[in-house]
Formats: sequence, C-alpha cells, structure tokens
Amino acid sequence: MKKLFLVFGLCGLLFCNAFAADAKKKEPVVRLTDEQIYQQLKKFALVFEAARENFVEEADEKKMLEAAMNGMLAELDPHSSYLNADDLKDFDDKSSGSFGGIGIQITSDKGAVKVISPIDDTPAYRAGIKAGDYITHIDGEQVFDITLNQAVKKMKGRPGTKVKLTVVQDRGEPKVITLTRDIIKVQSIKSDTKGEDKKIGYVRISDFGAKTAKDLREAIEKLEKKKVIGYVLDMRNNPGGYLTAAIDVSDTFLDSGEIVSTRGRGKEDIDRSMAKPGDLTGGKPIVVLINHGSASAAEIVAGALQDNKRGLIMGSQSFGKGSVQQQKPFGDGTAIHLTIARYYTPSGKSIQGEGITPDVEVLQSKVEVIEKKKDIFSEASFKNALKNEGETKGKKAKADKDDEDNSKLTDEEKEARDYQLQRAMDMVRAMAKMESKIESDVPKKDEKKETK
Repeated sequence: MKKLFLVFGLCGLLFCNAFAADAKKKEPVVRLTDEQIYQQLKKFALVFEAARENFVEEADEKKMLEAAMNGMLAELDPHSSYLNADDLKDFDDKSSGSFGGIGIQITSDKGAVKVISPIDDTPAYRAGIKAGDYITHIDGEQVFDITLNQAVKKMKGRPGTKVKLTVVQDRGEPKVITLTRDIIKVQSIKSDTKGEDKKIGYVRISDFGAKTAKDLREAIEKLEKKKVIGYVLDMRNNPGGYLTAAIDVSDTFLDSGEIVSTRGRGKEDIDRSMAKPGDLTGGKPIVVLINHGSASAAEIVAGALQDNKRGLIMGSQSFGKGSVQQQKPFGDGTAIHLTIARYYTPSGKSIQGEGITPDVEVLQSKVEVIEKKKDIFSEASFKNALKNEGETKGKKAKADKDDEDNSKLTDEEKEARDYQLQRAMDMVRAMAKMESKIESDVPKKDEKKETK
C-alpha cells in the first residue's frame, strides 16, 4: 500500500460535484443498521438488473458498475474516486514525472472543467492558458457534466496530434485554442541566480514529486556556492503532489518547529511532522511566491514557513485544498483514492476552503514606463546650459541604444516581465540589508562599552 500523499491536481482525474457537496453539508449524517445496509445493497442489485435487462440499448455492465463506485466515492468529497486500470496507469505515469498530453492540471467546478494550472514549458503553458480559466469544449464537444476522467482522456493523445479547446478567460468571450500534444516531462525544480548582480537565489517548484526534495537540496548547494544573499521560492501555479515531498521541502529551510499536522476522523488520530536541525540556506531571507493556482503540498510549505517566521509570503491567496488522500489498491490493477485526513499549519489553522493568506499581497501586474530616462524639462534642456565634463559621446550613444532596444520589445516579451517576481526580489534585498545592519549594530563579544 502506498504512503499518504496529496493528489489534488497532480493526476487531474478526480470528479467533483460542487452542488452535491453544498447540499451534503446541510444534511445530517444518516447511519444505517446492518440490516438496512443489506436492504439497500439488495435494492442496488435490483436496479442494476432492471437497467441491464430493460435499457433500450445493450448496456455496458462494466461501465455501469464502475460509474456506481465512482459516484459513491464522489459523494464523499471532490477528491475521493475509483480508478479503473486505465485511470490508475495514467496516475502512475503522471506521478513518475513523464506523460503524454498538453500539460494542464484541471478540476471540476459546477459541471465545468476548470484549470488549476498549466505545467511549466508545455503546450498549454505556451498557449497562454492560465489558472482559473474554464474549458467549455474539447474538439467542439461540450464538456459540461462529463467526468474529469472523460475530459482528461479527450485531451490526451499521440504526440504531434492536435486538440482544440474552447477556453473562457477572465469572464471574457470564449476563444478556441489549438494545441499540439507532446510528451510532458515534469521538471519540478528549476534554479538560477537573479538580479543585475546575480546575488538572489531563485528556486521554482512546479510540483511535488518523489525527487523534488533531493533536487531542491542539490539546487541550494549550487546557489550557496555562488554566495547568494537570499532566496525567492516560487510556488505559483503549483497544484501539489506528495505529502512527504512537502514535508521534506519545508524541512530544507527549517532548523526546528512543526511543519504540518494531519488529523483524521478520530480525536486521537493526529500525526505531527517536525523539522530536523539543518537549514541549508543558513537562515538567509526567503520570500515565497504563491497565487490562486498554489494548492495542496505548496500550501503546506507556505504555511510552514509562514507560521515558523522563516519566510515572507507574497502574492495572492492560495487555492485552499487542505485534505490528504490515500491510495488503496485492490491487487487487480484498480484502486481507490480516499480522503482520510485534513492537514493543519503549525499554528493549528486548517486551510481547507480558505488557503494561505500572503503577508504581503502583490497581484500580478504589467509595469508601464511613464517617465523617460531624460525628461524634456531638465537643467540640460536650457539654452546655453553648461555641459557635464564627464559626459562622453559613448555614454550618450549607449543611452540612446538602451531606449531603442526597449522600444523594440514585443508585447510577449513585455508581458514576460514578471511584476510579482520583481517585487519579491526587491523584498529579498531589503530583508538582507536589514539583517546585515542588525548584525553590524550588535556589539562583538569582546567589545567593551566605555562608561563615564
């Protein structure tokens, strides 16, 4: 049996009925006696037999029974589901980090297909599909009230083939986007140095897989050798993954303290995960970027760093998926995913349905330059103004070239200027300077104060 893990978004196979969930909350829990359960199961068998014998067309008995099991689990919550052999293989392929498709994480929202997030560097990502978009048609066929399993299968296909999606973005008019399917290889960790001085360590975590924590440690070791002053941990549009990976990633930045607790059905069913000594960054400033596409394991990490005062959370409210699923295989190539617990941040807060609130809210924006490098009105603009002796033709030519280069940027390149990332980098620099000043103001141990 596999260990606990968070499966939201990672597999994209779970069916959600929002209306049923709302109605279920208002109804009291009904418990049946063994005899009543037997009578209901007997009725189920009668319904199955009647449908199989009397339906106007020949019924697919396997599909009927699988749909019944999936419907039973979907009634519990949006993340519990039955996986037949094909579904289980799809999940295992996705969990391994390589699969075929267009690179998109989806869920079901009131019968519609909603995008949790596109996967980095995939056809969906390059086409501009964003978290929160709605898909209404796949190859011209409506997707309302079909299961996520069916929607995923329609978008899958042989690499090189095309699929047409009708997408609604920001409540605008629907538009048709044609995507070419590809082999999707998920690289969960990307790292680099940012800034003009290359002194800010940038780590992008796109999902939480089996190798994420190991790859993260290797990335930090390389960045530490470059003597970075702090880190930006980018978990925007990260739909989650393995619970164990989230714990290990959090532990990478912590010396002590609780990371997360999972609480099951019983009051005594509580499991707490604690950090072990050894912050690989040496306590350097960390700014964590999140947005509405950050879910599940990404929220565990953000909550752990926030509650332990280890990192500043910046961006927008996260998704709010705070439950744990366990896979229970049956030994015949099928399995179920069952929600067995909720998880809580170190402060005891459940983020289910609420998400992580940033310490500093920074909405993604597009920066527009409204001031020229040299304003038309300045000292230099006056008639007979004295020239700056240090100014050279070379410097002027370079300034003119800079203006020219900026004017040649395409709209796509301008949009690629990440406002949230720039603000996160500014914050890292500010935090690093504050820490440096505090350290310089603290008297050394052997330094004695003079008294008068």
